[in-house]
Formats: sequence, C-alpha cells, structure tokens
Amino acid sequence: MTKKYQSFKRFYPFYLSQHKNRVCRRLHFIGSALVLCTLSYAVVTQHLTVLLSLPIIGYGFAWLGHFFFEKNKPATFTYPLYSLIGDWVMFKDMLTGRIKF
Repeated sequence: MTKKYQSFKRFYPFYLSQHKNRVCRRLHFIGSALVLCTLSYAVVTQHLTVLLSLPIIGYGFAWLGHFFFEKNKPATFTYPLYSLIGDWVMFKDMLTGRIKF
C-alpha cells in the first residue's frame, strides 16, 4: 500500500479489493450497525460516556475480519480518513444491495 490516493473516488476500488472475504464484510457491517445503535442509545439516554466505546466496537469487528478471515492489514493503518469513509460507503452499499452481504 505505497500508493498515495488523492481522492476517495480513486481510493474506494482499492478499499473494496481489501474486503473480498464475505465474513470480513459481514463483520464490518455488524460493527457499523452496532456503532449506529450505540450512538443512538447514547443520544437518547444522554449516557455520553458510552461514546468512548465506539472506536472499539467499530474497529474491533472490522479488524477481526481482516486478521482472521481476509488475512490482510486493515487499510485504516495507512489511510485512516479514507478508510473511515469507506466503511460507511461500503455499509450503505451493502444495505442497498450493491455489494453482497
């Protein structure tokens, strides 16, 4: 991953190439869904300290997918912002059926 991406549009195909394993994609989806649920819970209940768990929930599921199923290094380590955006675009793409879940 030595190539520097100048736009998310150019980065996203690379991001998807790092998520070919279906279990890895499912773990990403679960982590993202739990992040949304946890965020909603924190806002509704005003238990804002729960927000501290969001990175652990989101990245925890994703990294399990990469280390044990995809067997690659998460793009987050090299492209943190584009990878965060990629997580949510891939989540949307799975919800809409563009990417197999």
